Amino acid sequence: MYIQELSLVNFKNFEHAEFKFSEGLNCFIGNNGAGKTNLMDAIHYLSFCKSFLNSIDAQNIRFDQDFFMVQGKYSRLDSDETIYCGLKRNQKKIFKRNQKEYKKLSEHIGLIPLIIVTPSDTNLISGGSEERRRFVDAVISQYDAVYLDNLIRYNRALLQRNNLLKQFTGGNSFHLETLEVWDDQLVKYGLQIHKSRMAFIEKLQPVFQKYYELISGGKELVGLHMQSDLTGSDFELLLKQSVGKDRALQYTTCGIHKDDFDFELAGNPIKRFGSQGQKKTYLVALKLAQFDFMKELSGLTPILLLDDIFDKLDKNRVEQIVKLVADDHFGQIFITDTNREHLDQIIIALGTESRIYTISDGAVLEANL
Repeated sequence: MYIQELSLVNFKNFEHAEFKFSEGLNCFIGNNGAGKTNLMDAIHYLSFCKSFLNSIDAQNIRFDQDFFMVQGKYSRLDSDETIYCGLKRNQKKIFKRNQKEYKKLSEHIGLIPLIIVTPSDTNLISGGSEERRRFVDAVISQYDAVYLDNLIRYNRALLQRNNLLKQFTGGNSFHLETLEVWDDQLVKYGLQIHKSRMAFIEKLQPVFQKYYELISGGKELVGLHMQSDLTGSDFELLLKQSVGKDRALQYTTCGIHKDDFDFELAGNPIKRFGSQGQKKTYLVALKLAQFDFMKELSGLTPILLLDDIFDKLDKNRVEQIVKLVADDHFGQIFITDTNREHLDQIIIALGTESRIYTISDGAVLEANL
C-alpha cells in the first residue's frame, strides 16, 4: 500500500501544491520552517482525520484564507482509493473516501495504516501519562475498531460521571444510584480496554527490544511496562471505594484513564537517566516496533514517515537506521531533513526508485537525484 499523489490547497503555509510519489523512498529537503513537516502532517491527516501538530483544525487553514483541502490517491490492495479532507471556517470538517462522505470519522481509522516518527515524540518520554496513553490508543485503534468504539464510549461515560460529581457539589445533593449507572458503563468498557492494552504491551516489548539492540549495537536493554489501577484489582469495587474522594475532588480518580506506561533503560526511567541520543533511539525503536505490529495485524504495509529523524543521533546510530529502512521489510517511506548527505546515503542504500522535493517557504521543486 502506498500514496501515489497528494494535492494541497491552503493547507498551512502551502497555497497550492501537488506531488507524485515513489512507492519506495520520498524525501523533503529544506531549511527549518520551510514547510517539510507540514507535508508530513498532510499525509498524516489522510490516515487519522487530524493533524499531529495542531488539534484545532481551523488553525491549519492558510493565513487569510477561508478553507483548506488535502486529497490523496492511494494504491491499496490492488485498487485505487481517493481520500479527501476539507474544512471551511466555522463549518464541520468533511472527510470522504472515493467521493462518499463518512458518517463518523472513526470509520476511517485503520484504512490507511501509518507510522510517524517526529521530534514531538519526545513528549512521550518527558510529558505526562496522557501523552503515553494517547500513543497506545492510537496504535491499537488503527487495527481494532472495537477498541476505538470502547474508548469513545468509555470517555463519554467518564465525562457524564464527572459532570454528575460536579452537579452533586453545586446542588448540595447526592444520588448514588445515578452515579452507579455510569459506573456500570466505565466497568463494561474499561475492562475491555485494559485487556487490549495489556496484550499490546506484551506483544510489542520483544520487537521493541530487537529494534533498540539493532540501532544501539546491542549494548543496552530497554523496558516498557504498564501501570494501571485495574491490574490485579476489581474495577467495580475500586469505583465504590473512591466515591468519597471523587465527590471531594469532583472527578473520577480511578480507571483506565489514569493508566501510565513506564519507559525504562537498563531498569531505570529513561526520562531521568537517558542521554538525548538514547532517548531518540528509544523512540525510533518504539515506532519501528509499532510498524511491525501494525503490518502483522492489518495485513498491510504501513506508510512510514520519518521527520527530522537524524537529529541528536551519532553517526553509528544513523547508519544503523539507514540499514534498517533500506530493508525490503519496509514499504513507502517519507523522510525530511535539512542535510542532503543523509538522504543520499539512504538513496544509495535502498537502490530503488526515489523522489526528492526541495521545499522553500511553501514552494516546491522536484530535485535531481
